[in-house]
Amino acid sequence: MSSRLPAAVLWDMDGTLVDTEPYWMAAEGPLVESYGGTWTKEQALHMVGLGLEDAARLLQDAGVRMDVAAIVQHLTDEVLASLLRDGVPFRPGARELLKALKDAGVKTALVTMSMRRMAQTVVDLIDFDAFDVIVAGDDVTRPKPYPDPYLQGSELLGVDPHQVVAIEDSPNGLRAAVASGAVTLGVPLMVSLTGVGAHALWPTLEGRTVGDLADLYTDHRPEGSA
Repeated sequence: MSSRLPAAVLWDMDGTLVDTEPYWMAAEGPLVESYGGTWTKEQALHMVGLGLEDAARLLQDAGVRMDVAAIVQHLTDEVLASLLRDGVPFRPGARELLKALKDAGVKTALVTMSMRRMAQTVVDLIDFDAFDVIVAGDDVTRPKPYPDPYLQGSELLGVDPHQVVAIEDSPNGLRAAVASGAVTLGVPLMVSLTGVGAHALWPTLEGRTVGDLADLYTDHRPEGSA
């Protein structure tokens, strides 16, 4: 493997690899409304990138009279049903770049705050061996924006977190990746990432190559990293 390449690329899932944010929003609104509340687009956007337990507490604040674990289970079930019905809605260029990284021998991890059963379902629906490891929301003590998920992903891959690229679509996710020491790439979807601290912002992954990621890593890797 070329020394210009990162030791690994760590991918967020919802909104970065796959455009499942509409599935989550479609599950949130009816749940709030079933308890007589209202759910606005602004409230939904505020949920992007949150750990599911934190998101559940916001739904409780909106009037949902269920405990946190029950809310998480309900939302996960709803989104899983959408995935199984409609398939994996990859963001433009994401599948192609992920496949090219695997073909180039670059290690990959999926680092998501969704539950493991959700992440595993997405991975199982991909038509190639996409990820070496999965770090899910129920695998970590502290969710994004803490660095723990990315540090854990790097540890499981056996790589230095300063030698990886992390790809994210949300401010909380980017904050986690930046705090871990990774070279960070933001690919915004629902919310702006300006000023969050990413090393680069790309409007899309469409047309992007392994060489583009190698250039990003070479330009921004910490001094002394291989």
